[in-house]
Amino acid sequence: MPPNDIVPTLNAIDLLVIGGGINGVGVARDAAGRGLQVYLCEKDDLAQHTSSASTKLIHGGLRYLEFYDFKLVHHALQEREVLLRSAPHIIYPMRFILPHHKALRPKWMIRIGLFLYDHLGGRKMLPASHSVDLRRHIAGGMLKPVYKSGFEYSDCWVHDARLVVLTAKDAEARGAVIATHTRCLSLKRHTDHWSATLQNERDGKTIEVKTKAVVNAAGPWVEEVLGLGVSADQTHGVRFVKGSHIVVPRLFEHDYPYIFQHTDGRVLFAIPFEENYTLLGTTDIELDELPDEVAITPDEVEYICTAVSEYFKQPIHPESVIWSFSGVRPLYDDAVSNASKVTRDYNLHLDSQQAPILSIYGGKITTFRKLAEEVMDLLSECMAIEGAAWTAESHLPGGDMANSDFKLFFNQCTRRYPWMNKQLLKSYAGHYGTCIQTLLEESASEADLGIHFGGQLYEKEVRYLIDHEYAESADDILWRRTKRGLRLSAIEIKQFTAWLEGIK
Repeated sequence: MPPNDIVPTLNAIDLLVIGGGINGVGVARDAAGRGLQVYLCEKDDLAQHTSSASTKLIHGGLRYLEFYDFKLVHHALQEREVLLRSAPHIIYPMRFILPHHKALRPKWMIRIGLFLYDHLGGRKMLPASHSVDLRRHIAGGMLKPVYKSGFEYSDCWVHDARLVVLTAKDAEARGAVIATHTRCLSLKRHTDHWSATLQNERDGKTIEVKTKAVVNAAGPWVEEVLGLGVSADQTHGVRFVKGSHIVVPRLFEHDYPYIFQHTDGRVLFAIPFEENYTLLGTTDIELDELPDEVAITPDEVEYICTAVSEYFKQPIHPESVIWSFSGVRPLYDDAVSNASKVTRDYNLHLDSQQAPILSIYGGKITTFRKLAEEVMDLLSECMAIEGAAWTAESHLPGGDMANSDFKLFFNQCTRRYPWMNKQLLKSYAGHYGTCIQTLLEESASEADLGIHFGGQLYEKEVRYLIDHEYAESADDILWRRTKRGLRLSAIEIKQFTAWLEGIK
């Protein structure tokens, strides 16, 4: 955790990382593991913006094959299994159902796409795709009778914001400083170093940092940060594409998520979410500029409901929405006119004319680890970095369980904590993995969990998140580190927020 009193100066660090989304924490972790002295600053909370607003999938991007983006799909499919092994508590396999829509893509095209999807990434852990008869498959019961056939294939689910937090925790454990609510005010370039002025947003105090190199992982603010240290003609191009999702009460009892083709060429997902809900999305809305606040619009809600209702027997209405979230994808400007076709691959721009600054454009949550390796490779060209790549065989905090077997781990938890409600225990195991031992230290009964704020939220977990996972606000706890807010009433949320303010 960052110290409460930030010192006036900090000299001779190796790398300043600006941005606490998935790319920033991934770079900080990789660099710290290679022995570099790393300082990461984030103006808000970790994963507060784009990285907590994804569709929450670790996937190759099946639809990108249609745009011949084979490199992106190849890397993403390879990373899918690397990440699954590294964090089996927050990443797990799912079998997706793709109903065949006769008026859209032909069956032969989908079969070829799935064949490539099965083989491009060297799949080992996940089962292959195959055709399904939706008149007999359990997932067909929810669909309109016109959808008689389809396909089943593998991808993975991820707790996206937790992935960011755990990556930051591992970076910190390897020596990095993780400074949340700390804004970069200025960057001054010298021949062999950068001077950066950072401001603690809590108390307004500033810190001066001298660093050999800067990684600009500011996401939607990448150009703004780059402009602090270089002239305007050295900036590149970023396109702001807003994606929104809605959450409704659970639409089906089985565990198969759906991927639906839409008439505009996009695909939408309907995914089991937090046991009692279904996640639907996403949209692609290009923005001319970055708004102060990002929120779903009524038109986006209507779009998602209409598109999904094309497939389900029971239509989805806007009135059913109980929660929504939106984020802005900072995509590299490749001059494609259609926002849904803009590449999701990342672009790395290294300026090493003097002290180096590397800016990250675009990217997917699935490829963050690979991106971080490439960042370090590029920086190695102008910095003396001795450590080799190491993250491919590592575990994130809580993921060090035997054979990456979450079911076996959970069974062990039920024997170790027989007093705990199984639903709550499964939630804890799925959020914290082997770190559950720290969370439940000195707990032998439900009473030891402390104040019950409603739903599945107890004081013990809240204090753990504050002490070990950089949480400070109610939103940090209820909507990013967990989704406990879904099960709390408005009054319970208000009471919890007041309690949290009272213990600061």
